[in-house]
Amino acid sequence: MSELISYQLEDGIATLTLANGKVNAISPAVIEAFNQALDRAEQDRAVVILTGQPGILSGGYDLKVMTSGPENAVALVAAGSTLARRMLAHPFPIIVACSGHAVAKGAFLLLSADYRIGVDGPFQIGLNEVAIGMTMHHVGIELARDRLRKSAFNRSVINAEMFNPQDAAAAGFLDKVVAPEALLDTALAAAQQLKKLNMTAHRNTKLKVRRQLLETLDQAIEQDKKHLA
Repeated sequence: MSELISYQLEDGIATLTLANGKVNAISPAVIEAFNQALDRAEQDRAVVILTGQPGILSGGYDLKVMTSGPENAVALVAAGSTLARRMLAHPFPIIVACSGHAVAKGAFLLLSADYRIGVDGPFQIGLNEVAIGMTMHHVGIELARDRLRKSAFNRSVINAEMFNPQDAAAAGFLDKVVAPEALLDTALAAAQQLKKLNMTAHRNTKLKVRRQLLETLDQAIEQDKKHLA
């Protein structure tokens, strides 16, 4: 489907694989490809598995874009926030098979999914914005507030603490940690289980559960456009 995000459909499961350089940077083109892949998965009525290259899901937004001017940075963050909101409301389950590091926007992809599987190893997962001199955006704060455990929220958002995979599961970034060689098989097994759901009930329940979060994110996206600009 795209050189940046491949799309493989098999037995009602769409596997999306990020492939944008060694850190899988999230650029405008990646977000466009991601949205196109979600469009196709919705048409295929498929459970989605999102994964990356061995050792990394994503290192976050493309720094070349983020440092190329305020307008470009604001537009990229807004597009990324809108993508997160879309993932949270997607009518079919989204699984992230986190193949290693997940930093900044990479970690927010975890917080935007329905089920998250990580791999054991010397990997870092978390929100490093404050550590690299970025004030956390409103959408990021609200998404982390909703999806992270209360004990980890301040440590993650305010202190920019990075977590190993086991601690990331305890914090709320991951639901399960497996050996690297078991990642895709575990994700496929989870997808097969989720395929048994009544998808109308899944969608309607998801929207009920996340109604307040989605409304908050809509407001936060507008706040960020004004604040970041």
